[in-house]
Amino acid sequence: MIGPGKRIDAQHIAIATISRVHVLVSWNFQHIVNLERIRGYNSINVREGYPVLEIRSPWEVFVDEES
Repeated sequence: MIGPGKRIDAQHIAIATISRVHVLVSWNFQHIVNLERIRGYNSINVREGYPVLEIRSPWEVFVDEES
């Protein structure tokens, strides 16, 4: 069960999943970019026939073109 304060987070994950995005980037380290939660999201995705969702922090996808 998802608490009322987490509904938006759950919607972000669900929309990214059904839209089959390649990578979801978020600053939300407590509820989204969290290894334990990512494993939980992906276990449900795989069980329901969806691909694994890559969830990363902005630091992991930022490209510094000056370097």
